[in-house]
Amino acid sequence: MCNNQKMTMLLMLQNNFTGPIPPTYATCQTLSRFRVSNNQLSGVVPSALWGLPALEIIDIANNDLEGSITSDIQTAKTLGQIFAAHNRLSGELPPEISSTSSLNTIDLSHNQLRGQVPATIGDLKHLDKLRLDNNRFTGQIPKSLGSCDSLNEINMAYNSFSGNIPAALGSLPTLNSLNLSSNQLSGKIPGSLSSLRLSLLDLSHNKLAGAIPESLSVEAYNGSFAGNPGLCSQKVTYFRPCPDEYTGGVSPVIRTLITCLSVGSAVGLLVLAYLCYLKKKKKKGGKDEDAALTWSVKSFHVLSFMEDDIIDSIKEENLIGKGGSGQVYRVSLKNGLELAVKHISNRLLGKSVEFDAEVETLSSIRHVNVVKLYCSITSQESRLLAYEYLANGSLWDRLHNNSNKLGCLDWITRYEIAVGAAKGLEYLHHGCERPVIHRDVKSSNILLDEHLKPRIADFGLAKIAQTDTASCTHVIAGTHGYIAPEYGYTYKVNEKSDVYSFGVVLMELVTAKEQRKRAKPCGRKHRPRLQGRHD
Repeated sequence: MCNNQKMTMLLMLQNNFTGPIPPTYATCQTLSRFRVSNNQLSGVVPSALWGLPALEIIDIANNDLEGSITSDIQTAKTLGQIFAAHNRLSGELPPEISSTSSLNTIDLSHNQLRGQVPATIGDLKHLDKLRLDNNRFTGQIPKSLGSCDSLNEINMAYNSFSGNIPAALGSLPTLNSLNLSSNQLSGKIPGSLSSLRLSLLDLSHNKLAGAIPESLSVEAYNGSFAGNPGLCSQKVTYFRPCPDEYTGGVSPVIRTLITCLSVGSAVGLLVLAYLCYLKKKKKKGGKDEDAALTWSVKSFHVLSFMEDDIIDSIKEENLIGKGGSGQVYRVSLKNGLELAVKHISNRLLGKSVEFDAEVETLSSIRHVNVVKLYCSITSQESRLLAYEYLANGSLWDRLHNNSNKLGCLDWITRYEIAVGAAKGLEYLHHGCERPVIHRDVKSSNILLDEHLKPRIADFGLAKIAQTDTASCTHVIAGTHGYIAPEYGYTYKVNEKSDVYSFGVVLMELVTAKEQRKRAKPCGRKHRPRLQGRHD
């Protein structure tokens, strides 16, 4: 099939093909996508197949294939995704895998791979998913994984990893799922894991000992530590209380002295605060002015800037647009970091509710396809949200704004944007502790980074589901043309409302035609009717 060296894709998924992979495919230098998953293929994977220079995806999952991942992989410079789960691959993971610097997904779960994971895996800076569960790996988990800043999911369960959990894993900014269960891990749970915002944490059935970090001692993680007899906790159910050596306990005499000193200090601070209050009160108009200029900062990531750097940049010359719930400014900091700052005035009726919704939603979310919220800054008059700045604007800009000469999106890029946005939406609906319903999914709320990777943004109308049933609202939220028709009649919103809106975005993405402007949505008195034809 590749005699003329022109074949670029081989897609034979979900069939009943049997027998081995023909070795001639391993000579196809033009092949970029090799997808033969969900068949009944057997035999050894041709070693040269791993090193095809144009290969972007190799998908051999759910077959009965044997062999190993060979050092040939070092020549696959464009390889981005490996799907090889549920086979009988054996041998060790070669250190040459780090040469494939474009890798973002490695799924080798449910095989017979053994040996140590090479430390060079930390060189894969674009790695998003690492699934090595249900194999025979041994040795320590590489500390170098802490250098893979794009990691969103790590699953190394059901192996024989030993040693300590690397503290460096706690520095991964986008990590959302960490499963190290059913290994031979020992030592304490690193306190650095407390800084992560995980929707899934599973350290069960290891040999961990010591105190469970207090910030991880929450009900949501109750099952995350089972099968570790050496662990203790003052809060987590079914664990023995920690002795003084873990809780920082001291003798009763010293504890009494500390208590007395603490109480005395507190009284002194109260007296000092009262004196300062009396002094301030004497200043004319001072009270109101100081209150108006007082800013409160809540950070959700490690910050490399001060609030004054943000506040000083909220000026007309930095205005770049208006979101669904406020004005947006581009802020360039001295350290080179660029932020998109949304400004919401407290004078605007109802904006406080939208601000609180956005903060509540984004502060606990860590996903590569959802916009990153660094912090919120509030005062009596204004509220600010500082996001990562995405240089390529929105998907709407790319599809419809001809004046900017942004360039066309090829089909592969459109496909990747669709898949990325779908993953972000799936995470909101199924990956959070409680489902998050966006309620305003549209092309202008899907932002693109420098690599045209999508981020779902603008959560001013987001609603966190309280129950499994649909929520009812008396106000039609969202953008007309993207709203599910039944929403206007039932006033009930659930995940399906977002799915309908995303379907409209997909139509827009495929056709590059702007969603038609229709009549403005009506209020409760006149319910909206479906008009015109589908675009």
